[in-house]
Amino acid sequence: MPFGLSTASYLIASILFILSLGGLSGQATARRGNLYGMLGMGLAILVAVCSPRVTSYGLLFSALVVGGGIGTFLARRVKMTGMPELVAILHCFVGLAAVLVGYNNFIEPPAGLAAAERVIHDVEVYIGVLIGAVTFSGSIIAFGKLSGRITGRPVLLPARHWLNLGIGLICLALGFWFLTAENGLVPLAAMTGLALLFGVHMVLMIGGADMPVVVSMLNSYSGWTASATGFMLNNNLLIVTGALVGSSGAILSYIMCHAMNRDFLSVIAGGFGAAEGAKPSAGATEAAGPVVPISASETAHVLKDARKVIIVPGYGMAVAHAQHTIYEITSFLNKHDVSVRFAIHPVAGRMPGHMNVLLAEAKVPYDLVLEMEEINEDFDHTDAVIVIGANDIVNPSAMEDPNSPIAGMPVLEVWKAKTVIVSKRGMAAGYAGVDNPLFYKENTRMLFGDAKKMMDEVLKELT
Repeated sequence: MPFGLSTASYLIASILFILSLGGLSGQATARRGNLYGMLGMGLAILVAVCSPRVTSYGLLFSALVVGGGIGTFLARRVKMTGMPELVAILHCFVGLAAVLVGYNNFIEPPAGLAAAERVIHDVEVYIGVLIGAVTFSGSIIAFGKLSGRITGRPVLLPARHWLNLGIGLICLALGFWFLTAENGLVPLAAMTGLALLFGVHMVLMIGGADMPVVVSMLNSYSGWTASATGFMLNNNLLIVTGALVGSSGAILSYIMCHAMNRDFLSVIAGGFGAAEGAKPSAGATEAAGPVVPISASETAHVLKDARKVIIVPGYGMAVAHAQHTIYEITSFLNKHDVSVRFAIHPVAGRMPGHMNVLLAEAKVPYDLVLEMEEINEDFDHTDAVIVIGANDIVNPSAMEDPNSPIAGMPVLEVWKAKTVIVSKRGMAAGYAGVDNPLFYKENTRMLFGDAKKMMDEVLKELT
């Protein structure tokens, strides 16, 4: 493909990626955003395939078929509840690719580089491998935590901050050695090992409650990794695309931290999600007071008598696949002049936008789905709130208990409604591993059982 046409194609692909990010910023435009992204990536692959640098088309097409086949299989097989871990493992592949490209560029550098150009090239290789290795190992641990293969509690080693600082300083020293040595393979390999160790330790330190931030953070890392790879390969599209993903992921991480009243550096430092020695969040907690159970029939009566209802979805709804029944309940209530809206906390679920995607899949109208800032003041004037599989994001101790691990975290103030119905399997704590006083308030009723089963029974009683 001629150079001018290749450059123009990359420019068009970059514009499509920008339009994709713009579309993904809202539920109503998300499908169009995905389409723009697919078109941009398809164009980028076509330009790469037509590049004069490609000499082995058999190997290239074999890789495309194998990779495309694996991607298609995973996309068709994964459930919505498995999306967070799928995203994490995909970030892992980006990091691995950057490491492999970096080593390839070090072993076979471009010909004809001047001394200054060689230094710049080596810096690009070193940074690309460093970020790629951290992204690779960190994403594997994130995948393990999100899929339940690794404990969601933070693993807090003694002097962990000194350990991280030491790894960083050693990597800086190895970088100087790498740039000045005649054969920098040894310091490059040593740095790669330390970067892999740092990625593992960094994510292990982070508790389950901070995992949504980890997902967006790794998304940012994968973007900067792609950008560094673009510099190594002198590929403008990779540079632009990586910068877009990296910067948007960083902004999203900031938004997520703000939603939890958390400083980004404190998240990376680890420890939030459970106190040292605390019980696992999946286990039962000792009740701090009496709870009032409610049946599906009684829940249906509460909804029939209400004029304004707000539904707060959480990860438990995703696990139970209750979103479609929730949509049917919403449709029934709307037809009987009951206003039903959904309140979405920024960190509900295990990745940014998790609940929005689930509700969109169930065909819940976009205008009924509101963010925390848009709806929090309305709970005072709400007759009934149904909390489905959510815990920490509706925990009043964030506002009432200054000693709580989640103190200061903005939450959905559901307890201000006339009646609060919490659908849960039991009295287990949330990801933060702390008890929820909401369950013991006078206006709270506990609907125990599988969310899908209980919502089916509520729908049956309504109709």
